[in-house]
Amino acid sequence: MSEQNTVNNDISLAQENAALRNKVTVLEEQLSLMQEQLAWLKKQVFGRKTEQTSVIMGSDMQLSFFPVINDKNSHTADKTITVPEHKRKKKRTHNDWMNELPVEEVLHKEDDPKCDKCGSDMTEIGEDKYDELIYTPAKFHIRRHIVKVYKCIKCGTTPEVSTEPCNIRRAEHPELMIPGSYCSPELLAHIIYEKFCKAVPLHRQEKDFKSKGIHLLKATMSNWVCYAAEKWCNPIVQNMKEKLLSEKIIHADETVFQVLHEKGRKATTDSRMWVYCNGKINDRSNIIFDYHPTRKSENAVRFLGEFDGFLVCDGYAAYNALQKAKRCGCLTHVRRYWVNALPKEKSAYETSAAAKGVDFCNRIYHEEKLLTELTAEERYEQRLVKIKPLLDAFLAWTEELQVSGKNKLVDAVRYTLNEKKYLYTFLEDGDVPIDNNRAENAIRPFTVGRKNWLFNNTERGAKCSALLYSIFSTAQANGMDVEKYLTDLFSNPAGTILLPWNN
Repeated sequence: MSEQNTVNNDISLAQENAALRNKVTVLEEQLSLMQEQLAWLKKQVFGRKTEQTSVIMGSDMQLSFFPVINDKNSHTADKTITVPEHKRKKKRTHNDWMNELPVEEVLHKEDDPKCDKCGSDMTEIGEDKYDELIYTPAKFHIRRHIVKVYKCIKCGTTPEVSTEPCNIRRAEHPELMIPGSYCSPELLAHIIYEKFCKAVPLHRQEKDFKSKGIHLLKATMSNWVCYAAEKWCNPIVQNMKEKLLSEKIIHADETVFQVLHEKGRKATTDSRMWVYCNGKINDRSNIIFDYHPTRKSENAVRFLGEFDGFLVCDGYAAYNALQKAKRCGCLTHVRRYWVNALPKEKSAYETSAAAKGVDFCNRIYHEEKLLTELTAEERYEQRLVKIKPLLDAFLAWTEELQVSGKNKLVDAVRYTLNEKKYLYTFLEDGDVPIDNNRAENAIRPFTVGRKNWLFNNTERGAKCSALLYSIFSTAQANGMDVEKYLTDLFSNPAGTILLPWNN
């Protein structure tokens, strides 16, 4: 009986020991995950957010001179190509742009110059010149329109036409931009430029105006901005959308922001600002922002409709709802997951799977950069020769990588494999880019402004912001003087189609 109790005790202790070991393993995984999350959050708050290889992996980390893959048939793919020489754009000096400015000359001379040593007369032998850049603060003035009123001296006065009313006519004059207001095209263009281009919230502009003696309320400016967006900008953005949907390539992305008063939603609920833009192959940029309360796939479907070209985006599954578009993956997003999985200590990079994943992405980017100056057809051919084998090797290595648990490395492997079929799409056309950086750059002005103005008050304000960001971002990307463009636009009747590009 005692032997049986001993056996039972041993079994119980073994089970308890196994349970404790499992518990320790789970706790260690949780601790490791929390340490990774803490390190990532510290980096976001205190660290540099750049993903450049020279920063994250050290300046001494170089691409290996040895090939990544060992393909016996690789010699059949060898082909000599001629890459055009690199032409560096001449750096513009301050003299270049200062020569374009108006010059005010101030002459300094003496009427009767005398020598300060002997008192004799002095004669002029030359002159020295130096320049100063002058800033003139903004000035306000009233533009008062005086409209003459005319009356016919015969209509309604002679017996023959006594039944007709008097004919009274006003002289031709521009209508008020906003009925019942003193808003001018120049003033509203400046307010919108400050808010959307320079990210100065309306309440700060109100204080700035007040310091200059102009008592212009935030609520008044807000109403003006929304009126202009709906009357002038909305028709232009619809025209821009038609042109965008006719493109071969569209980039898409989205980001969160807050709208306080949305029907049926809490003020703390995240809304979404979507952005769509054309590819780099065009001679002009076309960027459109689209507000929606949610991140549902129906929003992308509603905007893109029957678009059947190449759609470059991140790994968000909502884009899969598009039936005709050819979805293209983004190598930058893939690389970012591997960067986030890098160990804290750089000394561990030599044996780190994350570091090897980053190196694979770097090699692909390195080869892609060498093809920048080629034509689309040449780039298509060279991608199949130079980049496809690298991508094959990268994805094959990722599939063989043994990972488990919850950590950044597991996330990197999972995201890469989920995007596998979309990462190959760019090989179908030489014009299709390898990443979605164009959309991320296009949405950056919005995310920078969001840090200042924080939220939109109403759904109407959010929609108007989308319209104005579309106009401003496109005009700025096309190298236009945004404030002058807005002034010209608002000087025309509402509904005028003045597209934000030069051609």
